[in-house]
Formats: sequence, structure tokens, C-alpha cells
Amino acid sequence: MTAADSTVVYESAVTQVGGQVEAFLGHGLLIFFAANAPEELHDISVLHQASIAEDGPQPGDTVHLGDTSMEVLAVGHVVRDNLINLGHLDLKADGRTEAKLPGDVCVRKGDIPLLAVGETFRITRPVDPTKEQDQ
Repeated sequence: MTAADSTVVYESAVTQVGGQVEAFLGHGLLIFFAANAPEELHDISVLHQASIAEDGPQPGDTVHLGDTSMEVLAVGHVVRDNLINLGHLDLKADGRTEAKLPGDVCVRKGDIPLLAVGETFRITRPVDPTKEQDQ
């Protein structure tokens, strides 16, 4: 899929990576919070500052973590509100096609990369070609 085939619905720059984030990655979990999250969450989270916050992920969207891309398979019912209002997202590499918890964003099983300060976290959505024809 090229950039012309998708639209960015959320984009953010990593501002801090907590000391325990790498341990969670070993269990297929990456936790995001906005940079203004309470300090007690900093150690377990990737903190970020959003530049585009139009929507949360949906199944079929793609999560881009630096140079790594993963298709979203399932999304819990509170994910959009958590991401838009708190910058919070629980990314789970569990391969589930139904979210186990209301805040889960499920992607394929596999390694989730460790992000670094300054890297981009982005969610893209395929463009619906039928909507473009109507315009």
C-alpha cells in the first residue's frame, strides 16, 4: 500500500521511553501514553506528543512504529476514546481477531520494536475508493 492508498488518522512523536518498556515488549505488549501522563505511568510507557489525532485505530488499519508496520486485527471498544483523550494505547502482538479487553489493539504475533525518542508512531487507514469517486 502506498501513501496515496491510505490516510493518516493518528501521528505522534515519541518523547520518552520508560525504563520497563523493553520488559513488556518481551511479552508482546507496548503501552503508550501522552507526554502529560501521570509520572507513575512513565516507567512502563512510551510517552508521545500527537500532531494528528483524528481517529483511533480500526481493524484493517496499519500501525507504524518507526520503520515497522503491523496490520490492526482487533480493537476494543474504548480504544478510540483512550487514544484521543489520553494518548493511551495498549498494543498487543497476540494475533487475536477479537480484543480480549476493552482497551486492546491486537496485531499479528511477533516482535514489537523498541521505539526511541524522536521516532514516529502513526496509524494509517486504507482509502475507500468508492468515497473518492463521489467527490
